[in-house]
Amino acid sequence: MRIAIIGAGNVGSALGRGWLRAGEDVVFGVPHPADPKYNSLPKERLHLPLEAARSADIVVLATPWPATEAAVKSLGDLSGKTIIDCTNPLGMGADGLELVLGHNTSGGEQVAAWAPAAAVFKTLNQIGADNMDTAALFPVRPVMFVAGDDESKKPPVLRLVASLGFEAVDAGPLRISRLLEPYGMLWIDQALKRGHGQSFAFTITERSPH
Repeated sequence: MRIAIIGAGNVGSALGRGWLRAGEDVVFGVPHPADPKYNSLPKERLHLPLEAARSADIVVLATPWPATEAAVKSLGDLSGKTIIDCTNPLGMGADGLELVLGHNTSGGEQVAAWAPAAAVFKTLNQIGADNMDTAALFPVRPVMFVAGDDESKKPPVLRLVASLGFEAVDAGPLRISRLLEPYGMLWIDQALKRGHGQSFAFTITERSPH
């Protein structure tokens, strides 16, 4: 199973490193594969986005939100593909970063509208890039929720998330992206404005029944 990560910024690079370390077959889709800024990544795994997506079973969107629609539409026929949407629909507001979608739709649902023949899953949007390939270093496994409609394609996505060191939890259908994106914004707010820094994570813990 080949994974094409579209975008090789902080998130895309970290996911690629984590999955390569876990033994996955990963390629990166970037606009200029020869650009020296990608020198930290294996050169043989750098391709143009269309080429990367064409050869992959799973396409991972690790693009800034304003570039996501164009990125999806540049990937050609995505019929039958699994899309992992790691984006959060962020923009600048009066108080800094904020969500630009919510309540009655989500970024995940927008991605599904742009790629209607693909199976879209929202996940890996709930924590910062520095933790994507270091999740196994937390003393308790950090939680990572996965939302998507195609139940037959959800187990491989859950497995990939777990292989990074997260506790992968099925959050239900794709419309639950409406909850997961504000949840991602909560992590950002805690990290950037409330003094937690970027090396913390949320987890699930259960009390004893007695």
